[in-house]
Amino acid sequence: MTDFSPSPLAWLHGSDAPEKTSLNIGFMALSDCAPLVVAATQGFAQPHGLTLNLKRQTSWAGLRDGLLSGELDAAHCLYGLTYAVHLGIGGVAPTPMAVLMGLNHNGQAINLSPDLQAIGVTSPEALERHVHQSRTKLTFAQTFPTGTHAMWLYYWLASQGIHPLQDVNSVVVPPAQMVAHLRAGRIDGFCVGEPWSANAVNQRMGFTLATSQSIWPDHPEKVLASTAGFARQYPNSARALVASVLAASRFIEQSPENLRATARLLSAENYLDAPLADIEPRMLGDYSDGLGNHWHDAHGLRLHDDGRANLPWLSDGMWFMTQFRRWGLLRDDPDYLAVAREVQQLGLYRDAATSLGIDCPVASMRSSQLIDGSVWDGSDPHGYAHGFRLHALSGQ
Repeated sequence: MTDFSPSPLAWLHGSDAPEKTSLNIGFMALSDCAPLVVAATQGFAQPHGLTLNLKRQTSWAGLRDGLLSGELDAAHCLYGLTYAVHLGIGGVAPTPMAVLMGLNHNGQAINLSPDLQAIGVTSPEALERHVHQSRTKLTFAQTFPTGTHAMWLYYWLASQGIHPLQDVNSVVVPPAQMVAHLRAGRIDGFCVGEPWSANAVNQRMGFTLATSQSIWPDHPEKVLASTAGFARQYPNSARALVASVLAASRFIEQSPENLRATARLLSAENYLDAPLADIEPRMLGDYSDGLGNHWHDAHGLRLHDDGRANLPWLSDGMWFMTQFRRWGLLRDDPDYLAVAREVQQLGLYRDAATSLGIDCPVASMRSSQLIDGSVWDGSDPHGYAHGFRLHALSGQ
């Protein structure tokens, strides 16, 4: 990969230098860890006074525990996991958390098994019929109970008339183990990040039924997260970390050659340890679903998108809380906006982005239309959370 060293930031002198210069950064073996790998290994951190020590994790629960123990300073993290820890749901005590920046939009997928493919369950309509006519419940895997993949799976199933907590079973499986569980017949489908969906297709282990961007074009996905304590204790380090990763994100998307070089880097044993053929096509937006369909996705994986994939929009964080409420993970409605303002480090992000000449919208909310026709813009989170036909809200 071409080494690209940005010029040092204006604040990198005197008391503005990073308080902590060597940071342990957790990541999972997923394509959207790319900005962290590139930042750590291709010369993007050093100009900002940092050394990034990458620490591959085997499960999201392990990554969470590493953040909470201080073993990890920051990490490639599920949006929903970050908010669950902050709110104290999912079996951990509430710990103030910080979303430093977004790492990507799009790029996840829902796959079904070869057995379902063999009996013609190859469309949303066929799946809905099968679920409601079969005596045996299907089992779907996602990667973490409050994670993005659980929320995409639940949202997509509900949009097709399938109640994700009543009509099917849901289990947790770490991303890299999805295909093995599918092969062993333990699950009938899964929602996961790349390259594991493409890996299943390439091994002829079923097919991709839906992409996450078909649920919500340009949806929020992974974030660079830390505890709020880290961001508060080491503000200059946190800002320098964001600048390093943001510069790497921009570099990756500057050309198809940079994207391909990044895919090659990720395929190495230390990172994804997966075939390049499983990583590169979908990183470039080129999909084959295992049913004979091929297309270039207009909303494929975005690691930068001129900063749009990196801004920690308040409305993005609020959306995950609305889904926690919808599915009974939260018993009461939080103060959605106040919590998002605590977690989303907009000021820190804007400082880093501005120093790199990356556009930063004044707005902190964005508007999107999802697969079921609903529009989410953050203006009425309570009404949105309570407005779905399929839900797990008590007394409603």
